[in-house]
Amino acid sequence: MAADEKAQAKGEQAKGKMKKVAGGAVGNESLKAKGKAEESKGDLRAAKEKAKDAVKPN
Repeated sequence: MAADEKAQAKGEQAKGKMKKVAGGAVGNESLKAKGKAEESKGDLRAAKEKAKDAVKPN
């Protein structure tokens, strides 16, 4: 399950970055903002997974 969450986080980060870059390239501030938000969501999900891994007993 953790691997699924990590993969989802990476996917959100990549998709968000693409939207952010595309929005910047065409001058679409709305798309750029949506991309930034999605990338941040992926960053938060990745941080959550890292924290869960750090707390998980070996």
